[in-house]
Amino acid sequence: MDRTRPLTLLLAGSLAAGGLLALTPAAQAADTELARNGGFEAGLDGWTCTAGSGAVVPSPVHGGTKALQATPAGSDNAKCSQTVAVKPNSTYTLSGWVRGSYVYLGATGTGTTDVSTWTGSAPDWQKLTTSFTTGASTTAVTIYTHGWYGTPAYQADDLSLYGPGGDPVQLPAAPTGLTAGSPTSTSVPLSWTAVPGATSYHVYQGATRIQTVTGTTATATGLTASTPYTFQVTAVNSAGESPKSAPVTATTTSGGGGGGGGLPAHALVGYLHASFANGSGYTRMADVPDSWDVIDLAFGEPTSVTSGDIRFNLCPATECPGVESPAEFKAAIKAKQAAGKKVLISIGGQNGQVQLATTTARDTFVSSVSKIIDEYGLDGLDIDFEGHSLSLQTGDTDFRNPTSPVVVHLIQAVKTLKAKYGAKFVLTMAPETFFVQLGYQYYGSGPWGGQDPRAGAYLPVIHALRDDLTLLHVQDYNSGSIMGLDGQYHSMGGADFHIAMTDMLLTGFPVAGNTDRFFPPLRPEQIAIGLPASTQAGNGHTAPAEVNKALDCLTKKTNCGTYQTHGTWPSLRGLMTWSINWDRYGQWAFSKNFDAYGWN
Repeated sequence: MDRTRPLTLLLAGSLAAGGLLALTPAAQAADTELARNGGFEAGLDGWTCTAGSGAVVPSPVHGGTKALQATPAGSDNAKCSQTVAVKPNSTYTLSGWVRGSYVYLGATGTGTTDVSTWTGSAPDWQKLTTSFTTGASTTAVTIYTHGWYGTPAYQADDLSLYGPGGDPVQLPAAPTGLTAGSPTSTSVPLSWTAVPGATSYHVYQGATRIQTVTGTTATATGLTASTPYTFQVTAVNSAGESPKSAPVTATTTSGGGGGGGGLPAHALVGYLHASFANGSGYTRMADVPDSWDVIDLAFGEPTSVTSGDIRFNLCPATECPGVESPAEFKAAIKAKQAAGKKVLISIGGQNGQVQLATTTARDTFVSSVSKIIDEYGLDGLDIDFEGHSLSLQTGDTDFRNPTSPVVVHLIQAVKTLKAKYGAKFVLTMAPETFFVQLGYQYYGSGPWGGQDPRAGAYLPVIHALRDDLTLLHVQDYNSGSIMGLDGQYHSMGGADFHIAMTDMLLTGFPVAGNTDRFFPPLRPEQIAIGLPASTQAGNGHTAPAEVNKALDCLTKKTNCGTYQTHGTWPSLRGLMTWSINWDRYGQWAFSKNFDAYGWN
């Protein structure tokens, strides 16, 4: 509420009596206080705060008996907002009292230039004021206040939007035409008819709201095979939420998502340096021990960053003494497959930047990868895109509906390969933590720009392909510290890091702190933990005893240390390592520890 208004009216009356006031009575009547519950005397009524960050407190207050207190956490800046009806082509004044460090007050959706004002330091109450003029067709704006990442809680009170009142917004009607498309074993696509006046839609699975979307389609994910589910949808605008639509029920298909049947319950995955040499020495395919269940050929690389043309050649004899002939290599692959092993081509790696920025590059990727798979008789594909291969364009903020070409085209290319080779096609991914778990805090360039556009960029790929994905083995090495679901930062090299990073994948998490954009959990049989095989193989080597602690915690809930997992997953698939060559160099310490671990 605006506690200065009575004085303003008194002065206006005195000036009018002296013939000095130029405003007409109609103009005075048109200006009014529009912010609802700006003093927070009615709690958070009228306000929405991100990720539950806001609360009403009795002290400190600027006026009345209550004020807003909101606490930033991780990538959440504790934004509290309200949508207000306004008139087109009209001028408004936004003001409020704030207290704290880096506190912002602003308005979006003005139809002209969105505005904001802020203070870097307000140890006591400080007034912020800004103004704006609405566009020719603007009938509603959103006013907000927020803090900044990593700063303490801030307070706000007596927020005011003053100007001509708009026409009341009508509650939208309940959506109609809700239809379920063809389910998979873990997902159900939904669509419905647009509702006039709706700005978004809430999707319900049973009584639980699972998504909020702005379009008229959504996909419920993370479901259980051979299970019926009931869904409903509501329409939302600034007036509130409509009644629920008529329900629709769909049953997921049988069997798990992803290809690669025939993997053991607990599998060991390793990369074989087939196309290059380094300090670990060359290892022939025939000499790979039976411990390894999935062998990734490193690497297929592009002829140029943007060509999409992937090539794979065996390491030349001048670089790799003892390298087998192509015929011997292919025969050894067949022998491994006859023994139940899977052999994949891994695309990318540290030096193999792949950017499918065009449809031509996408199609070339499909044809060239197919040629490699066919020539060597391989079981599938490992995506090991690193560096600058994947990034999100400004404005691409929803992992469920990506718009960046390099992401969209990669998804399309992999789906095409999956359709070509069928259910037995093995698909694995080896992203770095920067591209996956960092998405809990940051996603792309962020709502205001300035962030690294690669942050979390694998999430839309994983999500779109989760029903085709055999294994995700994030590289828990060569990583900076990453915040876990406990709000604490975790560093590589010990059991704690692997427990926290894996728990995020098996529990799911709100992307960039947005609870309406929740990355659903993957199934435990889709997850392997990625580690370096030795201290020479990469930063973040984990001693065998610490590896076993991580497995104990995740599969048995023992030896967990301080981090508390959100479940117990005895069907966790296993471990991945860089690399088979480095494990050989280290006297097979990594694979021997895996073989000796008591899974049951």
